[in-house]
Amino acid sequence: MRAPQRDGGPTLGNLPLELDAFVGRSAELAGLARALDSSRLVTVTGTGGVGKSRLAARAAAGYAAPGGVWRVELEPVCDPELVDHAVAEALGLTDHTTRPPREALLAQLAERRLLLLLDGFEHLVDACAALVTELLRRAPGLRVLAVGRRPLGVAGERLFPLAPLGGPEAVELFADRAAQHGAACDDDVAVREVCRRLDGIPLAIELAAGRLRALSPGQLLERLDDRFRLLTGGGRKAPHRHQTLRTAIGWSHELCTPGERLLWARLSVFAGAFDLEAAEYVCSGGGLDADDVLDVLTELIEQSVVTREETPAGLRYRMLDTLRAYGTQWLTAAGDAARLRRRHRDWYVGLATWCELDWFSPRQGEVAARVDVELPNLRSALDYCLTEPDEAHLGQYLAGSLWFCWAGCGRLSEGRHWLERGLQLDSGNEQSRLKALWVLGYVAVLQGDPVAALAALQECREEAERSGNDTALAYAEHRTGCLALVTDDMPRAETLLRSALDRYQEIGELNSNVLMGQVELAMARAFQGDLADAVKLCDDVRRVCEDHGERWARGYALFVLAYAAWTEGDPAGARALLTDCLSGAEAFHDLLGSVLAIELLALVTTADGDPVEAAVLQGAAQGMWPSVGLPLFGSAYYNTPHELCEATARQLLGDERYEACVRQGARLGREEAVALALGRPGPVAVVPEPRGPARQARGVAHMREPAASPTRQGGETAG
Repeated sequence: MRAPQRDGGPTLGNLPLELDAFVGRSAELAGLARALDSSRLVTVTGTGGVGKSRLAARAAAGYAAPGGVWRVELEPVCDPELVDHAVAEALGLTDHTTRPPREALLAQLAERRLLLLLDGFEHLVDACAALVTELLRRAPGLRVLAVGRRPLGVAGERLFPLAPLGGPEAVELFADRAAQHGAACDDDVAVREVCRRLDGIPLAIELAAGRLRALSPGQLLERLDDRFRLLTGGGRKAPHRHQTLRTAIGWSHELCTPGERLLWARLSVFAGAFDLEAAEYVCSGGGLDADDVLDVLTELIEQSVVTREETPAGLRYRMLDTLRAYGTQWLTAAGDAARLRRRHRDWYVGLATWCELDWFSPRQGEVAARVDVELPNLRSALDYCLTEPDEAHLGQYLAGSLWFCWAGCGRLSEGRHWLERGLQLDSGNEQSRLKALWVLGYVAVLQGDPVAALAALQECREEAERSGNDTALAYAEHRTGCLALVTDDMPRAETLLRSALDRYQEIGELNSNVLMGQVELAMARAFQGDLADAVKLCDDVRRVCEDHGERWARGYALFVLAYAAWTEGDPAGARALLTDCLSGAEAFHDLLGSVLAIELLALVTTADGDPVEAAVLQGAAQGMWPSVGLPLFGSAYYNTPHELCEATARQLLGDERYEACVRQGARLGREEAVALALGRPGPVAVVPEPRGPARQARGVAHMREPAASPTRQGGETAG
């Protein structure tokens, strides 16, 4: 399991341990901690801006969960169908199968003990309630801490209503935030009155404290009095505290300069975090020059309207959902929402295009990190394209251009969701439709769904032939060859892959896909016994990858080279290649590449005289296979390393000892399994076995072609 870090600091699960300053909530924090100890589902409720998320994060950070604390930010998620995807993404779960994300979640969480923090669920309450109900029922070690403005309404839910701060606590928070702005609070009477009039709502207090850079506490109170008389907030029927918050936000908004108000409204178009370049492009024009965006953004940060955070992809900015919602109202009232949504779409379509090109470059790792951070905005752009009239072609193009995100970064299930949704629409654009078709076929191949893969690839091929689209034809042929490869039809795989590579050369196509086609051809040649040709093909791929800084396709080339090294009796060489291969696969969260490398490393480990560790590695791989869509355990070719390793380890250990080691490995998490395979220090303890007799295993088993023609899966793969 991977643990993404939003702030670049240490984390517990994916929750940053270095949380921001926490003031005035010690009693509530203790109460929430007790609630978490006694209940499996606790929901923190309260008005916007009251500090629910901050309190929950602090309580979660202090909760002892062996599996960690995992925070899911749901505010940017607009589609209820993506709730399960968002939870899986936050947990770092990679699943390449066709099963729904919920089934994958249930399988992964069934025996784990962790705390899941669902933050900002109120606009997705039905979907979240259904998910939480099923997770709690089928994962006994799971606890859920939910944060929203209303209850989930789930059986067994314990509510923890959060009230605004009391007088002393509110004053303490005001003074702390004023100090952060370098301002003094020497008028205690005025400060107490400001906090009283703001009803102790932390967000309102922080906004007010940000004004002390320019105003004294007395001036602040005077202006606040004026604004409270002038602004009516949420209307007469709104709860008083809701009116107070809206009034406080409105007051802060009124005190902004016209440029700050304009940027505040326009920034509301972003879902989640955004960078400066995106803000300059999307929000400039019509009274705000791009060169001025940074200065205005800096002012909004100073006033606590916008926050900044460090991410693996660099510095990002975001607004709290309450402030974002307020900005959206102003953007809509100004009649500018549609234009800003189009500019937002244009930026992220452009970003996806740039990332697709840069995937084949030394910046491949940076692309993976950036897409991870930008996913909420990419989802928003996809949703816009697939719901607005006359935008379907851009939705198909965007979903297709993100193939590297779906296939290369472990998001097959979500990719299929967007691709299938896009292809249900008549875009009127053949180019974008063909791209979405071959990418859908590729995703379905990797998910082990040959029927869906063949349907998409055949349609792509027929339309490409009819229209003379040589690029789409090459990709359709390539992925049909890949389908033949994983269903054990090696002669057909070789024919199709060679043809596709010839087409790529004719049209001048060279990228990670093309190199993967060459690796897949090498696999077909190796499985048919021509190791020399396979090594030649993969040596060429490795050279091209190193010339271009490509790491993803290179990893699969290393796997084939390791396969050849083992078969030729060089386990040490095979181990070195596999270590490199596995490190690269994990960097991209490539589950298939990881499990293939671990299986072959287990076999190599038997030659190193350690059948115990080999069996543990097999157990670790066994725990990962259910999340891999490809039916490799039905492939006589791909399954050979596992069979040989098992036979050797069983012979050396005996059935009982072998099965015990496999069970030990199956209990490992993904990160632990990878650490063991790479020989990294960690919590994994493998009980050693006398290794003298095992030394005899060195070189015993070599790769071989299956004795009988393997059974083909998935039916006929003719294109």
